[in-house]
Amino acid sequence: MKILITSTPGIGHINPMLAVGHMLRSEGHELSFLSGSWLRDRIERAGVHFRSFSGEADVDLRNLHEVAPELAELPTGFEWLRVALQRIFIDRIADQYRGLQQALLEFPADVIVSDDMMFGVLPMLMTPREERPPIVLCGTTILHWCRSDGAPNFLGLPPAASPADVERFAVIADEYERLTNGPTMQHLNGVLRGLGMEPISLALFDAVIAHADAYLQLTVPSFEFPREHIPSTVSFVGTPPLIPGQAPLPPWASDLDGARKVVLVTQGTVANRDFGLLVEPTMAALANEPDILVVGTAGGRPLDAISGPIPANARLASYLPFEWLLPKVDVLVTNGGYGTVNQSMSAGIPLVTAGLTEDKADVNARVKWSGVGINLETNEPTPGLLGDAVRTVLDTPHYRNRARQMAEEFGAIDTRSTILRILHETARDSRTARLVAGRSRSDRAYLPAHAMTR
Repeated sequence: MKILITSTPGIGHINPMLAVGHMLRSEGHELSFLSGSWLRDRIERAGVHFRSFSGEADVDLRNLHEVAPELAELPTGFEWLRVALQRIFIDRIADQYRGLQQALLEFPADVIVSDDMMFGVLPMLMTPREERPPIVLCGTTILHWCRSDGAPNFLGLPPAASPADVERFAVIADEYERLTNGPTMQHLNGVLRGLGMEPISLALFDAVIAHADAYLQLTVPSFEFPREHIPSTVSFVGTPPLIPGQAPLPPWASDLDGARKVVLVTQGTVANRDFGLLVEPTMAALANEPDILVVGTAGGRPLDAISGPIPANARLASYLPFEWLLPKVDVLVTNGGYGTVNQSMSAGIPLVTAGLTEDKADVNARVKWSGVGINLETNEPTPGLLGDAVRTVLDTPHYRNRARQMAEEFGAIDTRSTILRILHETARDSRTARLVAGRSRSDRAYLPAHAMTR
């Protein structure tokens, strides 16, 4: 099949989409990858044909404050979410959609595979199925379908445990609607009207799940809050295998010989502009622990960005080959990147988490709720807090046992076969829909008539 992969130009979205692409390419499918221009070298090194977004869609999300400077002045909360959704995502939809249209004219794909927050697919999802390729979305963050207890997503709220929680969540939801979702939907529908589309009533995050032909949530059911009703198109597919050889072994690799417990600390590749938030205080917290070796990664940044004295029991690298490292790790300390957390759980590693920005409050709430680790519920944990949490996770069998149970759940899913099956079934169903509608494969990538005249 010809498969067009497209992704939000942020590492947390690109990495899982590249892993999915790696699987598809190994099965002989022809791929083209559409994303931000700064990712060209990385994608082409993976052996995949690259296409760049243009205009407002061509952004680099490694530093959100460069894309939306207003965020630097706002505390985490309703207003921060509104600005982030409008400036980082909704304002990019029109040019993302145009980029998709152009890519399909040049590469008539049988299937589009996209991450869940590349909202430029939404205008295409709103067109009749027989007039477009099937669209399969990958949930690269929490399942952002509406919750049964009425709590808004992205605020780190656990499932309601009592009627009082439901009442409290209702008050929060009203505030969220007034300050975040209401203005966001007004902004979104203005963008859609500019593209000749009808307005929608579903919230943005619900809409892409509701309209997707298939939705692949990149985790297991036990890591997701329960819902009474989830669309039948949603499948939990585990986490894609790590692409091997993405980084060399560090010169200190032989130090991980099993003599000491290994604590891995990472701030990922977005919230890593200030290593004083997590990496540095973790090293300080464990500096005098003779039975612990701390391994820190800078998420691609130079090591001199990590300041202060480096303890004798710490080992650092800009990037690390996680396929080699994770089997050696006893505890992961992280700010809560979704992919990193899921990879950790799939390896049976318990966690200590500290992060409230982006989707991290909700990811870390799931860490606590599922029992696989301790959520410190702060962006700036102190060394004392970190040290106590790491030692608790190391010394309390419950966390390791729960992480092993989670790893067994991941292991019971054949992620490769499941994704391939869903893609083939979705493509087959789409071909059937086109035949019923009397359309042929030569319809210029199934673009709707209004798109063909743009």
